[in-house]
Amino acid sequence: MNYGKLYGVGVGTGSPDLMTVRAVNVLQSVDVIAIPNSSKHTKSVAWRIAGSAVGPVEGQERLDLLFPMTKDPAITVPAWNEAFNQIGERLKAGKSVAFITEGDPLFYSTYIYLHKAAPERWPGIETEIVPAVSSFTAVPSVIGAPIADGQERVAVVPASYGLDELPAILKLFDTVLLMKVSSVMPRLVEILEAEGMLDKSVYVSKATMPLQMIEADLKKIANDKCDYFSMVMVSKGERNGILAGRFADTAAADAGNNANGQAV
Repeated sequence: MNYGKLYGVGVGTGSPDLMTVRAVNVLQSVDVIAIPNSSKHTKSVAWRIAGSAVGPVEGQERLDLLFPMTKDPAITVPAWNEAFNQIGERLKAGKSVAFITEGDPLFYSTYIYLHKAAPERWPGIETEIVPAVSSFTAVPSVIGAPIADGQERVAVVPASYGLDELPAILKLFDTVLLMKVSSVMPRLVEILEAEGMLDKSVYVSKATMPLQMIEADLKKIANDKCDYFSMVMVSKGERNGILAGRFADTAAADAGNNANGQAV
C-alpha cells in the first residue's frame, strides 16, 4: 500500500517566531495537521504556538486528537490507539500528515510513541522528523546561563522520576536540568539545600512564552503550585574554561615543545 508521508514536527517552546522555517513550510504544505490535546476541555499548547505562524491553509484538515496526561496505561493505551487509528485512516488515503509537538519531536515528546508504532502499523511508510528548539536550550537562554563550557558535563532529568538519584547526579554532572518540577518542588528544594546547591539553582516556567517566569530564590516558591512547563537549572560553574585538567597539561607541553623548536 502507498501511504501518505508522516512528519513529526517540533514547534519549539512557546514563541511562534522560534519555529524553524522548515517547520512552517511543512505545516503549510501537508494535507492534515494532527494536533495532540491533553483533554477534551483544553486547547493544544503546540497548536497555540504553531497556529499563528502557519495561518489558514485552504483544504487542510486540522485533526484534534486526545493524549491524556496520565501514567495509567489503562487510560493512555486506548487513547493512543484511537488517535493512531485516525491518523492511519488519513495515511491510507494517501494524505500527508504532520503531527505537531511542543519542543523537539524526539525529546520527551508524544510523537515518539507514534514514531515507534508507525513502521509496524503502516509497513514501508515514509517518515520525516523536523527538529526544533527544546526546553533544555530555551531555559538557559532566558536565564543567560551557559549550559556547558570546557569539560563540563550535562544531565537532563525528568524531576518526577529522578529525585532519588539527584544527589549522585549532582556529584557527577556540572549542569543539571530538571524538567517538569511542578509536583516535586518541596522535595527538590530540600535536596538542593542539603547538597549545597540552592544558590546555584534557578527556576523557569513557560520559557519564551508571554507568561514566562524566572525565580532565583527557590525557597520563595517551594510550596507554590508551580507550572507544568517548568524547569530548574542547577549549574556549578566549576569546570568551565577550555584549558582545564588534562587539556591544560597538554597545552603546557605543546608550548614547551614549540619554545624548543620542536614540531607540535
